[in-house]
Amino acid sequence: MAALELTPHHDGSALYISNQRPELLDKVKIRIRIHSSLGKIRQVLIRQSDSGEGFLSPPMKPLIHRHGWDWYEGVVTMWNPEINYRFFIETFKESFWLNGVGFHELDQPDRDDFKINIYNTVPKWATGAVLYQVFPDRFARSSDADKRILPDWAEPKSWDAKVKGKGAGVAEQFFGGDLKGIEEHLDHLKKIGATILYLTPFFPAGSNHRYDASSFDEVDPLLGGNAALSSLIKKSHSMGFKVMGDLTANHSGNTHEWFISAFKKPAAPESDFYYFTDKNTKYDSWWGVESLPKFNWKSAELRKRFIEGKSSVVAKWLKAPFGLDGWRIDVANMTGKIRDQDTNREVANTIRKTMSEVNAESFLIGEFTSDAANHVQGDNYQSTMTYANFTRPTWRWLWNPKDERVEGQIGVGRKGITAEQLRLAHNSFAGTFPWHLRQHNLNALDTHDTGRFKSFTIPGSQRVAAGMQFTFPGIPMIFAGDEFGLDGSNGENSRTPIPWNGERESDTSMLETYSRLSQIRKRHRALAEGSMRWLYTSSEAMAYVRESKTESILVIASRGRDRKLEFSRDALGGAEGAENLFGNGELRVVGGKIRYDAAELDLQIWRLPSAVR
Repeated sequence: MAALELTPHHDGSALYISNQRPELLDKVKIRIRIHSSLGKIRQVLIRQSDSGEGFLSPPMKPLIHRHGWDWYEGVVTMWNPEINYRFFIETFKESFWLNGVGFHELDQPDRDDFKINIYNTVPKWATGAVLYQVFPDRFARSSDADKRILPDWAEPKSWDAKVKGKGAGVAEQFFGGDLKGIEEHLDHLKKIGATILYLTPFFPAGSNHRYDASSFDEVDPLLGGNAALSSLIKKSHSMGFKVMGDLTANHSGNTHEWFISAFKKPAAPESDFYYFTDKNTKYDSWWGVESLPKFNWKSAELRKRFIEGKSSVVAKWLKAPFGLDGWRIDVANMTGKIRDQDTNREVANTIRKTMSEVNAESFLIGEFTSDAANHVQGDNYQSTMTYANFTRPTWRWLWNPKDERVEGQIGVGRKGITAEQLRLAHNSFAGTFPWHLRQHNLNALDTHDTGRFKSFTIPGSQRVAAGMQFTFPGIPMIFAGDEFGLDGSNGENSRTPIPWNGERESDTSMLETYSRLSQIRKRHRALAEGSMRWLYTSSEAMAYVRESKTESILVIASRGRDRKLEFSRDALGGAEGAENLFGNGELRVVGGKIRYDAAELDLQIWRLPSAVR
C-alpha cells in the first residue's frame, strides 16, 4: 500500500469535478490523482451506478503529470439524479479500490461510494461562512427586559447567577436575554468573523429553551416580540450577516394552541395533528417527554398550516417584515418517523420546496445527531448539524486523560484516540456525503445540547480544535461563550450567560484566535472550497492539505510532541515559497522529505503555491 501522503486521491471538490452543479444526463468529467510510487499503471476504471446496476467505465485517460503524480480523467453520465461511484486501479502487479472512506485492496460495498447528484442548490453566501449560535435567554439582556412581566413558569435569575445543570427547574431558570440584547452586540460577532447568526427558537413557549413552542405565529414577547426580530434581522443584514431560525418540525409544546384545541376533543380540526389515542387523552411525544407532543405529518391540514406554501409557518418568517435567511430543523432525523410511519423525506422536501418558492437563496440545515451521510443528499437539507464526523472524533482525540466523567453528550466509545483513528472516523462519516453537503456541514466543537469542549479536553487544546474547525471541509460553528472560555458539564450547564461585564470568570484568549482563523478562512478560498487530502497521522499529530487550482493550505495540528512528522516533498510539490499564516512554525526540507517538529498543542497553517498547476 502507498504511504498516506502518496495514496491515490479523489474527492468531489472542484479540483476533481469541475461541474459542481450537474443536471440529469450531463456527462461529468471526473479526475483522480495517482502517485508513481504505487507502480506502473495498467488501467484506471470508474465503477458507477445506473438505475441500480453497477458497471465499469472505459479506461480513464492520462491527463497531466506533476511532482510524481499522474492525473487521470474519465466521464460519469448522470443517468439518475443520484450517482454512486468508486475507482478500480490496476497496476502490473496488483489492484486496488478507492472509495469515499479510503483506499482498499479488496472491493467495497456500494454504501461507501463517492456520491454526486443534481441537488446542489446551496446559496453562494453559505460557502465560506462562519456560523455563530446564540441561545437567546443567555446571550445579552437589554434594558427593556426589566419592564416585562414574567409568566408563572419562569424563575428569574440574575445575570451572574450559577446555571443549574441537572434536576427539577433547569428549564424554568430565566435569565432574560432578548433579541434587542443580541442586536446591541452584533459588533462582537463582526469582531470574531462570524457571517451567520443562528438563533435557537424565538417562539413563545413554556421553558427557557423554547423548543416547546406554544405558537409559531409570533415571536415570544419575552424576547421583544415581532418588532424586535424584524429589527435584529434588518440590523444584521445591514452589517453583512445572514440570520437563521430554529424550527421544531418534530413536535410542539403541550401548551401549543393546536394541541390545546384538540386535547380531549376528538372532533377538533387539529385532532389529526398529533398521535392521539383514548379519546385524545393520551398521545405520543418526543422521547416520552409529556410536554413535547409529536406531530403527525399524515395530516394534510398540518402540512398546509406549517410547511406547505407561501402562507405556512415556514414561509411567514422568510418574508417581510422579517426576512430570515434560512431554517435549522430540530431533530430532523426523527421528524415524521414513528413505528410503521415514515414521512421524513416528504416533510423535508416540502419544507425545501416552500423555502425555495419564497427565497431561492435561503439555506436549510437539518439536525442529525448521528450518521447523516446515507440519509441526506441535498435535495432537501443543504447542510447537516451532525456530531459524528467532526465533533465526536475531535473530542475523543483531545480528551483530558485526567477527566473520568462520561458526561458531555458526545456518545459512548473510546476516549483519547490517536490522530490516525480520528482520520479513520472522520473519513467514515464524512467521505460518503456529496461534496456540496460535506462542504457545508457544520463543524461544531460544542452546542447548546452538549457540555463545553473546553471542560472535557486537554487544557489549552481548544485553540488546536478551533484550527481544525476552520480548516476541515464544512462551516465552522461557534457556540456563543466558547470565545469567553466558559465551562459547562452538560447541555443545560453549558448555556451560560455571556459575561459582558465580568459577571463570571472567563478567558478571552480565544477571541483573537477565532478572529484570526476567520480572517484566514475569508482570504483563502481553498479553505472554503478546496479538496482535503491527508498527509500524515500518528498518535499525537496530523497534517492535511486543502487544495485548489490557485493555492494549497497546509495544516498541522498536534496533541503531544511529534518530532518525527515528515512526508514526501511530492505530497505538496515541495515546500518552497511556504508562507506561515498561523503559528510561526518553520518547515524543513531534508532530501526528498518535508519535516516539522510539532510541539504539544501545536497548530500551524501555511499557504503554498498550488501543486496542480
